[in-house]
Amino acid sequence: MLYRHPDLTLLHAPSVYDFRERPILFGPISDLVPSTPIFEMYPVGFSSIAEHLERNGFRVRIVNLALRMLKDPRFDAEAMIARLKSKVFGIDLHWLPHAHGSLEVAALCKKHHPGTPVIFGGYSASYYHEELIRYPQVDLVLRGDSTEEPLRQLLGALSQGTSLDNIPNLTWKKDGGQVVVNPLTHTVADLNEYSNNYPNLFRVAVKYFDVKSLVPIHDWFKYPITAVMTTRGCSHDCVFCGGSRFALQNFYSRRACAYRDPAKVAQDILTIRRYTRAPIFVVGDLRQPGEGYAEAILSLLRPHRPKNPVVLELFTPAPDSFFENVAAAFPHFNFEISPESHDEKVRQATGKFYRNDEMERAIRVALKQGCGKFDVFFMIGLPGQTPASVMATIDYCAHLMKTYGRQVNPLISPLAPFLDPGSLAFEKADLLGYRRFCHSLEDHRQALLAPSWKYTLSYETQWMSREEIVATTYQAALRLNRLKGDRGWIDPETAAQTEKRILRAMETMEQIDALLPLPEPERTARLMALKKTMDQVSRSTVCDSREIKWPVRTFRFNIPNLLRFLFAR
Repeated sequence: MLYRHPDLTLLHAPSVYDFRERPILFGPISDLVPSTPIFEMYPVGFSSIAEHLERNGFRVRIVNLALRMLKDPRFDAEAMIARLKSKVFGIDLHWLPHAHGSLEVAALCKKHHPGTPVIFGGYSASYYHEELIRYPQVDLVLRGDSTEEPLRQLLGALSQGTSLDNIPNLTWKKDGGQVVVNPLTHTVADLNEYSNNYPNLFRVAVKYFDVKSLVPIHDWFKYPITAVMTTRGCSHDCVFCGGSRFALQNFYSRRACAYRDPAKVAQDILTIRRYTRAPIFVVGDLRQPGEGYAEAILSLLRPHRPKNPVVLELFTPAPDSFFENVAAAFPHFNFEISPESHDEKVRQATGKFYRNDEMERAIRVALKQGCGKFDVFFMIGLPGQTPASVMATIDYCAHLMKTYGRQVNPLISPLAPFLDPGSLAFEKADLLGYRRFCHSLEDHRQALLAPSWKYTLSYETQWMSREEIVATTYQAALRLNRLKGDRGWIDPETAAQTEKRILRAMETMEQIDALLPLPEPERTARLMALKKTMDQVSRSTVCDSREIKWPVRTFRFNIPNLLRFLFAR
């Protein structure tokens, strides 16, 4: 049966709603993630929400407006919203880069469907729930990191017209506009009841004849990477992270991590391999609950040895035995680790406490066991970090490349565009050496409309001004790109094109700065003349997009299995 009118339509907005019309140099804010600067990748929670609600009798549709707008310049998002027929609209505001687009999409929902409730959810929506609920286009906010069951209860209450007083985690408005904040009492102790069910997403796409709206990232059909979730919550306290232990305990009522049973994690990986041979990204260090948890998952996979390239995270360097177990379970595996800085004192200031020699031993053993690619992520904008320290990090990248060869891939990017609300750096900025320019949700929403990422950047530090963070980012990127080109990590043409984009971005930043003192409307007209260049230098600036990808082996999709699954259902 094909459903035209879902109970819930989940809408994912672009970072800036009218990004196609506004002259904005977004900068390298998304170069080390799969999305473009409009952050078209919707939260992985969409899939678990859809699966849970469908299993309980509710019909759910997912519409990735951001991707549709990015891929087709003629796509009319407002016209599509006007055509949608849904009992409820749900909009994610998980991270703050969506502060503008999400509220604009909500306003369009209210314009064309004034009687249809609009629900927000996500970390940023939860943090700013009392400010968010006062926007006229927002009716309800579900708080916390586990909204599947509260959302089921909420949809039931809305459909039956019963009271919302007992819906956990809900902030809402009564008919007269009075704001009510229900207690944030619902969290989950484990993830066994929920899954990021990709087969269910395939089924949803067929139901509504709308595969385009379900695609998660701009190049997914060429590179259909999937994610397997192992945890909600984190046992670490990285100072810049809004999903850290500190943030979750203090703002989202999560006192301990929730893990997925090892057998279910293993089954998730084995299920995905039936439909695609693309990379599988396992979210969360498998050793976070303890070495036994990792060993349990790997032992279940060992007899099957899935052929997909599998990407594993390390939060801290692992013992030799872990890499041996990974090699026994996966024929093609990769790792990534984020030391943030080569300087161990700066690293400690971010909340990470391992030494360089410990990390390098882990790299060495992983490569010996057959690791195909080991990404090492560094960051700019950290406590105690100066421009000179950043350049010393590039020297350390050269050391890693020379010592361990082409399989080690160092990368660097700025902490941008915002400090995460709820993070230690946001909540204790003065103590950690940060100066915040944005405080409220509206501050962040307005900052997204600045003409360049220098003015969107929501912070500076005692050691680096906003101008220095921007300039140092480009200088570090130039040096690292040249290192990779000289050593053959990337081909000469790619290295030359990346350098050209970096230099052009630096030049464009100077042009923007020179135009800002002009009066209106001349300033906007002159900025619009630069828009095409701004767009070109906002993607793959600090590195080529292929540098963050893993190889796709054999066919990307197993079409016969997909068809058998869909027709069987």
